Amino acid sequence: MGNMSTKDSRLPGHPSKRPSRRKRAERHQPSRDVHASNGVRLQKVLADAGLGSRRSCEQLIVDGRVSVDGTQVRELGTRIDPDKQSVEVDAMPITTHTDKVYLAFNKPRKVVSSMGDPEGRKNLDDYVGDRPERLFHVGRLDYETEGLLLLTNDGELSNRLSHPSYEIPKTYLAQVRGSIAKDVSARLRDGIELDDGLAHADSFKLIETVQGVSLVEIVLHEGRNRIVRRMMDAVGNPVIRLVRTKFGPIELAEQRQGKVRSLRPDEIGALFEAVKM
Repeated sequence: MGNMSTKDSRLPGHPSKRPSRRKRAERHQPSRDVHASNGVRLQKVLADAGLGSRRSCEQLIVDGRVSVDGTQVRELGTRIDPDKQSVEVDAMPITTHTDKVYLAFNKPRKVVSSMGDPEGRKNLDDYVGDRPERLFHVGRLDYETEGLLLLTNDGELSNRLSHPSYEIPKTYLAQVRGSIAKDVSARLRDGIELDDGLAHADSFKLIETVQGVSLVEIVLHEGRNRIVRRMMDAVGNPVIRLVRTKFGPIELAEQRQGKVRSLRPDEIGALFEAVKM
């Protein structure tokens, strides 16, 4: 993303010898047969999900780090049905559907968050239109806002990430006009009355102020149209530039503008965990 500053236009002990009570209890729990005789070998499912080479995935199984339908599996001959059974590695769910796509896109300014635009403006189709999947964008970024946008053909995940009941936090960096008054953080967290109701920030932090321009970080889980811009207008600090740097557990980090990348298996698992999938 590059550094964002007000002076720069770039945004963006020893182990116990005695097993713990939990370990002792687990040891005496009956194992459940998760083997599907006509299924796919578990190590292949893990490798196809991007967890590493087939050999390294076999080691994950031998080390007891893999569970199927909640049951620890150590047998290398185990076969499963990846369409019907759930798999976890180190208690983190992984996607076993190889037809599912999970992407992170660093949206530039003046790009429409849709797969087309009747006005002929640049849009998501210009970046991912050559892909065969029908992709959903998770949430929206307005035309002037930059940063992290998630794209997937997993409709259930997209719906859950967008639904307000899951309260997925989004983090933004904003360059705003003026110095930040001492009461702004409290006002934003207590709630700002907008024309469509009260809007709350989960957190607000001033990073720096230089020559009448302030750099702030704001976190909120609401997804209303232009919500950050309207909140900052309401406290007297209109936004000059706005970048979303984080969506739930997914971070933009150093991903360059206009670039699309596939999410790592651990990132996909973290998204599943965030929405209880």
